[in-house]
Amino acid sequence: MLSTDTDILTAAESWRRDGRAVALATVIETWGSAPRPVGSHLVVDGDGNFLGSVSGGCVEGAVVTESLEAIADGRPRVIEFGVADETAWRVGLSCGGRIRVLIERID
Repeated sequence: MLSTDTDILTAAESWRRDGRAVALATVIETWGSAPRPVGSHLVVDGDGNFLGSVSGGCVEGAVVTESLEAIADGRPRVIEFGVADETAWRVGLSCGGRIRVLIERID
């Protein structure tokens, strides 16, 4: 079961209050067929625990990895996945769509 956006943002706030390092990933743009709509969230802590979803399949793993890097270096980033990308099949977005995800550390 997917958590609601309220659950995800509440978890991010709670994790920060607990002293955990946190990054928030948000779907900012989609084209064509995309598994999750704009505004979908995934929150990740410094240990790699996560809640929510921005896509599915291996895309989630790539977003978690990028989130851990954002926690470490503090720099926000936008990453894109789609069928035009040679890694589309590997990361699981072979549905014909593309997504852009903003990842930012929450301080």
